[in-house]
Amino acid sequence: MNRLFKALDDPTRRSILELLNEKDMSAGEIFECFNISKPSISHHLDILKSCNLVVAIKKGQFVYYSINTSVLEDTVKWFYNFTKKKDHADEN
Repeated sequence: MNRLFKALDDPTRRSILELLNEKDMSAGEIFECFNISKPSISHHLDILKSCNLVVAIKKGQFVYYSINTSVLEDTVKWFYNFTKKKDHADEN
């Protein structure tokens, strides 16, 4: 989970996730939305893939990226359960 939080800590990676939340995009389409180099975008995408926040699917000569919401849903559930346990402890 530490890698997940480190990945989410970066504003560029959060922006990429916001873009992918709207639609699947190729690396080139993602690159066009930023004022940074292609290798930098590739690095950010690699980090997001390593945390399973995005999925890469090859279609022809292009790789399309999509957001993997299940990882985020699992994290939100973890937070909810964590705070829920704390609330019950306060009742005692």
